[in-house]
Amino acid sequence: MTGMQKIGDCTLYLGDCLDVLPTLQSVDSVITDPPYEAIMHKAKSGASRRIRTDGGPNIKSLDFDCIDDIRDDIANLVAGMCDGWSLIFCAPEGLGRWADAINASAAKYKRACIWVKPDSTPQLNGQGPAMGYENIIASWCGTGHSRWNAGGKRGVYTHLTNSRDRHGTHPTEKPVRLMKELIADFTNQGDLIADPFMGSGTTGVACAQMGRKFVGIEKSREYFDIACGRIEDAYRQPDLLLAAGI
Repeated sequence: MTGMQKIGDCTLYLGDCLDVLPTLQSVDSVITDPPYEAIMHKAKSGASRRIRTDGGPNIKSLDFDCIDDIRDDIANLVAGMCDGWSLIFCAPEGLGRWADAINASAAKYKRACIWVKPDSTPQLNGQGPAMGYENIIASWCGTGHSRWNAGGKRGVYTHLTNSRDRHGTHPTEKPVRLMKELIADFTNQGDLIADPFMGSGTTGVACAQMGRKFVGIEKSREYFDIACGRIEDAYRQPDLLLAAGI
């Protein structure tokens, strides 16, 4: 662990999550977007990614390692520190691998939810169908029956990848609106949410705007600094409905 920054109810660590997670106390939920599997890294690490037509920032190539060598360690650490839901993003190709790791831990694999991307990149070579979604693995790490706030709602979340509020510096940045919907469904006001792969801090931004506490870990100095700046900005722009008690 090489540094820590406190911003409001958010605590951000600059370091490797394998080193930082064992030092933390328990959290209410984990919401995180780990690196892809090696098989997906090759496909997504080309020099050229999408060229946007809406004036927003293009998506750059992946600049981090794949998850394969540490997946089991992460599953065990998350299961041991989380008292509620664990939500882990992954590509469909990684779903079975993550399910195996989670089922071997103390957590209970519950469901593979879907994030539908209406503006996903088409299959430019025309040789097959394009990928239009990612999975979100929902696992219960708490005691007793699992509990959430959305009743019989289906685990399908539809949000643009390239919304106008996209920051654009991280190649797999998630939409703030998506993260806020997940936080509303799976967590409660005042909960402490951890993100071991914080990236540019979108989960922390959503927590700051929605009255949740947050602890994030990122080992890239570039992305850590960006996350700090975005979360500071988020505290200046709280969720207006939340502030009104609605």
